[in-house]
Amino acid sequence: MKHLYLLFLFVFCFSSPTFSQVTLTADGSGNTYELINSVLAPNYDVVEVPDCKHTTFGRHIDELFDADLNKNVFRFFAHANEDDDRCKNDDRQRTEIKSYDKSPENLKAIEGEKVVYKWKMKIDANFQASPNFTHLHQLKSVGGDFSSIPMYTLTARKGTPDQLELRQTSTDDQETLKKVDLSLIKGHWVEFTERIEFGTNSYYSIEIKRVDNQTIVFEYENNSIDNWQNGAEFVRPKWGIYRSLNNVQDLRDEAVLFADFSIEEVNTLSVNDLKTNNQIIKIFPNPVVNEIQIINYFPEDYSQIYIYNVLGKLIDIKQKNSSNTHNISHLKSGTYFLIFKNDEKIISRNTVVIQ
Repeated sequence: MKHLYLLFLFVFCFSSPTFSQVTLTADGSGNTYELINSVLAPNYDVVEVPDCKHTTFGRHIDELFDADLNKNVFRFFAHANEDDDRCKNDDRQRTEIKSYDKSPENLKAIEGEKVVYKWKMKIDANFQASPNFTHLHQLKSVGGDFSSIPMYTLTARKGTPDQLELRQTSTDDQETLKKVDLSLIKGHWVEFTERIEFGTNSYYSIEIKRVDNQTIVFEYENNSIDNWQNGAEFVRPKWGIYRSLNNVQDLRDEAVLFADFSIEEVNTLSVNDLKTNNQIIKIFPNPVVNEIQIINYFPEDYSQIYIYNVLGKLIDIKQKNSSNTHNISHLKSGTYFLIFKNDEKIISRNTVVIQ
């Protein structure tokens, strides 16, 4: 166990960005699908494109050098008359990337986590949106009662004027939280920063800023909003262009540019957490199968237990109860780190092995 702790400490001292933040940046090599998959789901496929329908065009995501950013960027194509939804639906079309169940754990958000999503995007000055929907980004649940409808969506919509809408739901009744004139972002590189704490009555904010002059063109913040859909296993992000074909006469061929995707967990276990006193609180039995018993030898009590896996990802939060016992049968076999806290003060750090 001592050797395991030292190895864990080494990983966090020298490799913590690997676990807390994932970035996807175009490199211009031409192997675009392979690059995307290597980051978002190594050895699997997270690219959703209409290549099977529009075979003569070839790949619907590529890379090119952008003079404004002075770097390589991703280009997502959507053709109004030739493309569909991956040969599955012909009333819509999509060219998107995502994380999903085959992705690394730190790309799948669970209840209690805080995550920051960042990316840059540029739509053409003459971009045409559908009156139905033209989704550009989603946070979508996997599993549960409402997985068919995105929890958060940024969608462009034809109107007078055209709008970019922020839509949200924790059930199946999505509402528009805020909208902005789409002309404020047309033809410009804009940077998105989306911050979310996954859970009920939690925090959400998003800011859209022009890259060239740093002008904020859209912002929204809510300190008490439901950011979890009942029964969800995890939440995944999606980016691209996903639009309705019900009014195809309103559409044209589009090429949407994206750059510098970032997914950052901001509440992974830190080195400072590991420096706290150990064995002030005892856990029995250890190893454990289903249930742990807590004995506190310290005058100051704890209020919560934060459970992390060996990668430092927050897996669960337990509230103190009168019996001082906690069922952990839902956790997979392996080693976990338990941080006992009273508000934000750390009382004890313990290691437990689940059989």
